[in-house]
Order: sequence, then C-alpha cells, then structure tokens
Amino acid sequence: MLFTPTRCPECGTEKIKVHSRYRVQNGEERCEYQCRRCGCYFSETYDTALAGLRTPLSRIQKILDALNEGLGINAVCRTFQVSKNTVADWLERLAELKEPLLLYALCHQFLQQIIEGDELYTKVERTVPVMDSQGWTIVLMDRASRFLWELHAGEKDQLLFETAMQTLAQVIQQTDDLSLVTDGERRYGTVLFEICCRVLRTGRVGRPKATFPQGVRVRVKNKGSQAHKAGRKRPKYQAPRPEHPDTPQTLDRTDIHANHVEAFNSALRRRLACFRRKTNTYAKQPPALQIRLDVYWLFHNFIRPHFTTKQVPAVALKILDAGLSLLDLFQLHLMGIALP
Repeated sequence: MLFTPTRCPECGTEKIKVHSRYRVQNGEERCEYQCRRCGCYFSETYDTALAGLRTPLSRIQKILDALNEGLGINAVCRTFQVSKNTVADWLERLAELKEPLLLYALCHQFLQQIIEGDELYTKVERTVPVMDSQGWTIVLMDRASRFLWELHAGEKDQLLFETAMQTLAQVIQQTDDLSLVTDGERRYGTVLFEICCRVLRTGRVGRPKATFPQGVRVRVKNKGSQAHKAGRKRPKYQAPRPEHPDTPQTLDRTDIHANHVEAFNSALRRRLACFRRKTNTYAKQPPALQIRLDVYWLFHNFIRPHFTTKQVPAVALKILDAGLSLLDLFQLHLMGIALP
C-alpha cells in the first residue's frame, strides 16, 4: 500500500479513534479523530492537500483537467468563473506532492532502464534571446514505461544539468543496467560523469582511470554533418566519457535516439499553454512555470494512462499496482508515504 495508517500529528501513534463526524460545505462527510495517547483532536484531512478546501473535488478536477489539456490559466478562470489565486493555490498544494512521490519511486529496485534526455524551450516573463531564457526544461524519461524522472525548468546553464543529473544518479543506485541516450547535448554525460564516476584500479603503474559505474552507458547522437569542416570528423554515435570495462555493450546503434521524449515534448506543447509557441500564454514567473510542470509530472506519472502503452507510467514501471485518482493525490499525507 502507498498510504500509511492515519497517525496522530502530535505523538505519531496509530492508536486513534473516531471522535465525531461532520459535513463540509459540499455535503461530504468527514471524520474527526482523537488520539488515545495524548488526547489530540485532528481531522482526517490534516497534513493533506485537501485540508481547508471548500470547493467540491469534482469541480477542482474539471478545472485542473482543462489546465492540463491545453487551456491557459486566464481562459480557465473565464470559463469556470474561478479566481486565478484560487487555481494557483490548488496547483501549489499538488506540486508539494512531487518530492515525496519521487522519493517513493526511488526506493524501488529496477533491472534495466533506457532513459532519454532532451530539452525544450519556452518564454518566461518577456521575450529575450533564446539562450538567456529561464524557460529551458530538461526532460528525462524512461523509454519502456514513459515514466518521467525529471521535468525541471531554468536557465540552460550548468546548474540546470546538475539538478537533473543528481536525480539520475539516484536512479542509477537503484538500477542494475541503465542507459542514457541524448541528441547532441554533451553536458548530460559530462555532468553525470563528474557526479558518479568511479576510480578503476587495475594494479598497473600510473594514475587509476575514472569510469562510469558498472552497468551505466551514456550515448550521444551527434546531429548535423561536418563534411564542410576541416579536421577530424566526430562519429555519429559516441560515448562522451569512459565506461566500466565490465559494462555489457548491448545497446544497438538503432536504439540510440530520443524519439520518444521528442514526441513527449510535442505533446507537452499541446497540453500546457505556457509552452505554446508565438502566443502570449507563456509563463509569467519561473516559480509558476515549475509548479505547472510539477503538477503535469503528477498527472503524467500517476493518473493518466499513456496513449501508447495503455498503462499509467508508474504502473508500467512496477512502482504502483494501480493508477491513482486526483482524490487519492489530495488525500495523500505529505509526511505519510510508506517506503517499500
């Protein structure tokens, strides 16, 4: 089970009892608990994203579904006659669930993963040169299950790649055989190598050689042609850093592509208005853009079945037995996710 038993917020014990029941504004009945040890009273929605909300969850779901199917936030507010601050509050509540759910996913062991990495761009706040935008978004997606390990926005600098590779380094610790394939961007392999490289001691004289951990492969597909340039030509498929000699080289050249994450990028531009090109629906502030991405990460990984695999990505990756609903997410205790 993903959910832990209800605990007392004061002493943490599970020895509680139902003290009374009450109805909220939308007619739903909820329980008020009392701790048998310390006598503390608390509601069943304590420490959840549902705490203090008066709007019916069915209405919240319609509005959030519209946001994640291409409507801009201003259009949603006009259509459903809801305040922009109210919608922003709902999004912030859900975005807080990304970190504990990611930690829950990282507690599982995986036999093999092929992860595709790519970036997409949007405007933030105002029009600036492309490389100066704060709307560059790194996507790391498992190819087989379509599970998103990373969906993080910021300036396209070293810090952005380090943040994404820190997450991937944790995935490597839980995976026996992992391959990372990217299109052209070499900083994926370079930054990942700096984070998780291992010193290979062979007993020979001289400095030991540093390699990727055993079982980790990184491949870059070099884009474009260098026929018009003088000098040594780069190979089309390349390992940017040395790999462990015991790592099996089972990755075919035809598998070195990021086609699936490219397709995801196209879908993201259709489903999130702040990523739409040549419109004024772009994100106005970097924190708001990241909140939208975090909520989309939740919907993509835990709620919505993927149209190709016909499964929720978390189910396809064997993290969950069944997909979650929006009600399940709102009822998740922020400090109450059980580790397997």
